[in-house]
Amino acid sequence: MMNDEQFTRLVRRYIDTVFRVALNYLKNPADAEDVTQITFEKLLKEKRSFESDEHIRAWLIRVAVNECKKLLRSPWRKIEAIEDYLTAVAFDNPAHSELYRAVMGLPKKYRMTIYLHYYEGYSTQEIGQILRIPKNTVCSHLKRGRELLKKELQEANDDV
Repeated sequence: MMNDEQFTRLVRRYIDTVFRVALNYLKNPADAEDVTQITFEKLLKEKRSFESDEHIRAWLIRVAVNECKKLLRSPWRKIEAIEDYLTAVAFDNPAHSELYRAVMGLPKKYRMTIYLHYYEGYSTQEIGQILRIPKNTVCSHLKRGRELLKKELQEANDDV
């Protein structure tokens, strides 16, 4: 079990990552905040020790994804429009905002793999472990997700 100082350090270091993963999965800032809080509560109660900070980060993302899945099964779940949650994540560059908007518009299976790979820096092997899917499926999702993004961004540029 960790002490308060260690827990505070981990929260400060990973709270944005956990929130972004939950927001990416749920598309609702309020639900993402709830999942973030639940995830860190579970970390605080976790009795086993972790091998490294990277192990803690992967564990937090796995717990957040599981909590998101649990929340999506809830009969009280309300789905909001993409514009409602894009304001929860700010970017300095407008092009980054548009790219993020396009990523968030992808189907969930592509969105999560794209997000974890490009925004969080995980390898295909690590994404497979986090999402509990085969590495080749991750590669397929990345490929198809990139194709959808390319198509979407080309259509957006053609409209301008």
